[in-house]
Amino acid sequence: MAGSATPMMKQYLDLKKEAGDSLLFYRMGDFFELFFDDAKTAAGVLDIALTSRGEHGGEPVPMCGVPVHSAEGYLARLIRAGCRVAIAEQVETPDEAKARAKREGTPSSKALVKRDIVRFVTAGTLTEEALLEPRRANMLAAVADLRGTCGVAACDISTGRMELEECTADQLGAVLARIGASELVAPEGWDEAPFDAIARTRTDFASEAGEAALKRVHGVATLDGFGDFSRAMLGAAGGLIAYLDHAGRGKLPLLLPPVARSSSAIMAMDEATRASLEIVAAQNGGRAGSLLGEVDRCVTGAGARLLAEDLSAPLTDHAAIEQRLALVAEIHRDPLLRADMREMLRAIPDLGRALGRIVAGRGSPRDLGQVRDGLIEARRLHGVLQSRKDRPALLDALLPHLTGHGALTDLLSRALIPSPPTERSQGGFIAGGYDEGLDELREVSGNARRAIAAMENRYRSETGIASLKIKHNGVLGYFIEVPSKHGDALMTADSGFIHRQTMANAVRFNSLTLHEEANRIAEAGGRAIAAEEAHFEELVGEVSASRERIAATAAALARLDVSAGQAERAAEGGWCRPEVTNDTSLAFTGGRHPVVEAALAKQDVRFIANDCTLSGSDRLWLVGGPNMGGKSTFLRQNALIVLLAQAGGFVPAEAARIGLVDRLFSRVGASDNLARGRSTFMVEMVETAAILSQAGERSFVILDEVGRGTSTYDGLALAWAVAEAIHETNRCRCLFATHYHEMARLADTCPALSLHHVRAKEWKGELVLLHELAEGAADRSYGLAVARLAGVPKEVVARAKSVLDKLEKGRAETGGLAAGLGELPLFAAAAEAEEEECDLLREELQALDVDALSPREALEVLYRLKQEAGTAGD
Repeated sequence: MAGSATPMMKQYLDLKKEAGDSLLFYRMGDFFELFFDDAKTAAGVLDIALTSRGEHGGEPVPMCGVPVHSAEGYLARLIRAGCRVAIAEQVETPDEAKARAKREGTPSSKALVKRDIVRFVTAGTLTEEALLEPRRANMLAAVADLRGTCGVAACDISTGRMELEECTADQLGAVLARIGASELVAPEGWDEAPFDAIARTRTDFASEAGEAALKRVHGVATLDGFGDFSRAMLGAAGGLIAYLDHAGRGKLPLLLPPVARSSSAIMAMDEATRASLEIVAAQNGGRAGSLLGEVDRCVTGAGARLLAEDLSAPLTDHAAIEQRLALVAEIHRDPLLRADMREMLRAIPDLGRALGRIVAGRGSPRDLGQVRDGLIEARRLHGVLQSRKDRPALLDALLPHLTGHGALTDLLSRALIPSPPTERSQGGFIAGGYDEGLDELREVSGNARRAIAAMENRYRSETGIASLKIKHNGVLGYFIEVPSKHGDALMTADSGFIHRQTMANAVRFNSLTLHEEANRIAEAGGRAIAAEEAHFEELVGEVSASRERIAATAAALARLDVSAGQAERAAEGGWCRPEVTNDTSLAFTGGRHPVVEAALAKQDVRFIANDCTLSGSDRLWLVGGPNMGGKSTFLRQNALIVLLAQAGGFVPAEAARIGLVDRLFSRVGASDNLARGRSTFMVEMVETAAILSQAGERSFVILDEVGRGTSTYDGLALAWAVAEAIHETNRCRCLFATHYHEMARLADTCPALSLHHVRAKEWKGELVLLHELAEGAADRSYGLAVARLAGVPKEVVARAKSVLDKLEKGRAETGGLAAGLGELPLFAAAAEAEEEECDLLREELQALDVDALSPREALEVLYRLKQEAGTAGD
């Protein structure tokens, strides 16, 4: 690679120019090599050695590489690090390169094997099993903006599912948050929002191009049979398909007919609400600790992916919700059916993703076997379910998709061995008896191998060398090997052996007979592999021709798995079937937070259930009480119960009645967003503004501590005004948690507002949090008690108590919240702390029931009080 224009360097640089900002995996033999800055980047991400190869422009060329056979693992790490990779493969053999050079008049010694980029690997275009998470969809989304109206196209190319949607520019963030795409395709220059993993492209996002692309992909003259798509939807679809065409270098993945998603058919939730409720991911980004992580009892990856979609997009269609609930109820009421279903589903491979790899041209014999096995198991499941009487409507709709593949499964069963391999280059995956010609070739090859074994025995006998062996490798083919000390005996001209190679401890030979047998094996083996490859392509064609029907079977199996998993979770936790209505009431008896309850159960602690009833005449609850008392948990659990019900599942409560919620808002907890120039308080106000501008009578809102990020007066004023607006203007169902006791006066002027609090009490100077909800306003603030419970130093708590006393006295005397603070001596805190400790000791003594103490208990109390009294006097 010396100099600046070697043929290989020129080829690499040409390909790198085509790869753009993608790392170029340049195939050289058994390795993918990377050069220049690509090598530096990859070496840093993969933690592999950075070396050099030759020079370019007078400078050493940085280089690193990864083995081809283990490239998938390295690709996965690069993709997770945010890299894109272009794969440059050898597209001709060395012999073909020499023949081409001869035709072009170039010396064969300088023939360079032709390479080309065969594929771009990006976060949203993965299909390989090793690169995907089995229980998480891998969505690719594209956005088209047509004069303020946004079209969104989203697909998971590993299964082919594709959806189109239209929204306003203001709704785009919420739509993309729901989709959770791994990669976003947008027009060049589009920067409406700071989304990560944006692939900006010059692709035409025009609606006409999108319509033409969809027609071409699905071989139809009109899209009317698929649905009614707006121009914005078609523009996004065009951009998405063009990007996939570029990534696959003209080879499109599996794309099923698109489905138009109506925003009115699903419960609207903004990004802040999704993050606050931790629906599919916890605050740390992981699955553990999220609603999905706690609810998921699916036994297949496809079911887990569908459950995540259900929870991300709860329904607002009453009939559709009832269909899901009826199927869950049917499985829930029959434990034996549930167990049988889950056992059969557990044996079913990921049919949808196997199909996706096959159609994308990346399939293997194992994928064909998975399609076969999945279809066979689906038919078995059909046999169990069709015998049910009074079947739910959704089950009746799913059953036809579980059968009807008899001819295909018969073909695949006859053609494939029981457990086909992942690699097909070595053959061996076509079953015996399927092709007589292939069987004969295998027989020839097998006979030749037996002949070689017999030849080895004969040569040992003839030469008297018991250690003589006939071996094989990829360079020499078959050869005869003897230890070095016997080499000379076979070197004579009349020995019949032809010397090939001398090793340190062995000598290798050939023979005419061995050469003839080796040729027979090679010829038969090559023809057998070619025959198997032809059968593979035929089977791929048959599967691809049935792609839509197979995909429908995969979708039906996933829905059954979700329903069975929901029934299993309900049986585990004593969950109930919710009653979903078209009014605006919410009524939960014994409601629980599923994630918190599970976490407490691991500590052998019982979760305290609470009721909640919101209706037109009592639609706004003002909830007070101490921090850590359970207010935030109570707010969130009610939102999650609504979400679970409208996703079509049972809920963690004794009883639940839910008037359909069209929009769900959660402003519980806050954090800053410094990257966008927003403080914690600014984030809080932005989220509150969104609620006030969007919530309607069918919405459900949970609000926690509005106004806490600013001064007390400002915060109270804002909280008061927000509560009034929700009561008078939005008129939605709302749970409003606050520490501002003054807001209890709102009950005098807001007839649909009621007061509630989480109970707590102090006993022997300690705060006891009861986690129970009660009617009425909180009787007092427990801030200092919580601070003491949290371990704040006692002198600081004592100082705070003194400040609080002055504040309350000043407010009572002058109406000024800060009156009297100037007269409070700072260094009196130590004396006041001592006095408070003495007060606590007095309280504890007064609380003692002396007559109930045993002599030993009395002595222990005396020792402890003496020790505490000594500490108080320090």
